Amino acid sequence: MNVFWIDIQTHTRRFQSLFRYLLQDVTLVPDRLNKIPVQAQRDMYLLLSRFMLYYNAAHKMDIFLKHCPPFPNAFLNGSPADIFVTELTDQLQKLKVEPVLLHYLSEIKVLQGMELRMTTSIRLKTCLYSFTSPGGPMYPTRAVRHTAWEALDLLFPVGRYPRHLISVFFGLLYPWYWPSSCWNLVDFCIKAILHSLQRVLLSIWLKTVKSKSS
Repeated sequence: MNVFWIDIQTHTRRFQSLFRYLLQDVTLVPDRLNKIPVQAQRDMYLLLSRFMLYYNAAHKMDIFLKHCPPFPNAFLNGSPADIFVTELTDQLQKLKVEPVLLHYLSEIKVLQGMELRMTTSIRLKTCLYSFTSPGGPMYPTRAVRHTAWEALDLLFPVGRYPRHLISVFFGLLYPWYWPSSCWNLVDFCIKAILHSLQRVLLSIWLKTVKSKSS
């Protein structure tokens, strides 16, 4: 696990080949996987769950969950999906490198539609919500906050508007962020107006060209 954390801290993928070997040539090959003690299988499943999104292996999610080894106290641990999301949530809370965190939050859309226990779902929702606040304890950047909001709204569309309203209210508690927030709002409005104007001019130009050609 430490070697994969080296990649996390340096935002590199020097050990991606090792990760792919453990995933594709061991975990997803029953003949090889069954030769490993069950406890080692569990440890490997937990390890790969934490780094799967970082090493761009989300497309193997379904088959990975099917190869989940048996865990004791299944009624406490939940399904393979619950175990995966629990490990992923813990991983997100430990990430300090912004580009890595942004990558995780962008790739987390793979969880959309996944059936989870209520406790697991609340854990994931709480984790994502913690990245949307400009204050402590995370102190996420604006890019992280926006990406976290996108992930939160995608995975949990119910209640998105009340969440945003509450976020605006708590944002008023941090007056030192007001100037940057106002500037970002103005910048967003200007870009939206310019984009709309560009579309209108393009539409007029296309109609003019079409009428001349006819």
